[in-house]
Amino acid sequence: MTRRCSWAGDDPVYVDYHDTEWGVPERDDRALFEKLLLDGFQAGLSWIVILKKRDNFRRAFHGFDPARMASYGDKDIRRLLNDRGIVRNRAKCEAAITNAQAYLRVMERPGGFTGFLWDFVDGQPIIHRFRTMKAVPAETPLSRKVSRALKQEGFRFVGPTIVYAFMQAVGMVNDHVTTCFRHEEVARLASGGH
Repeated sequence: MTRRCSWAGDDPVYVDYHDTEWGVPERDDRALFEKLLLDGFQAGLSWIVILKKRDNFRRAFHGFDPARMASYGDKDIRRLLNDRGIVRNRAKCEAAITNAQAYLRVMERPGGFTGFLWDFVDGQPIIHRFRTMKAVPAETPLSRKVSRALKQEGFRFVGPTIVYAFMQAVGMVNDHVTTCFRHEEVARLASGGH
């Protein structure tokens, strides 16, 4: 029997996400932007809700195209709030627009969004060795630092707990528990191995 992190449960969508995406180092600017927004939409909800609606989010937000999203206006907000396929929360939808604008500003710098984020871990994932999910923190001093930096850039819905979940998802930290079959696989990916 394959041993996984306990949060993966037995829902096929969750299991696939755990086994193929969670914790894998992501270094694509747009993919990082999408994951940060989805983590913001998760606030107060279960991640499985967001995962099951991810394709709907991609459609509703034009593939998470930051340039297009940055120009959304009242008509787009109304369209989003009427879209039953996504989380219809005005504050989160408005934050997505604000975040697209902030993202575009960060992208004007050397290294872009990827460089901005990965510089917090010196370009290398932090490999934790937690034995149980209970040992995994909800936030850390580093996630608080990244959260502050994102807020200074104008991002919203990026509190330290959301940011830590994001850091786990995009592989800035490897929080697969040591008994999970993905822990060592993701650690190899982090070091450039296959």
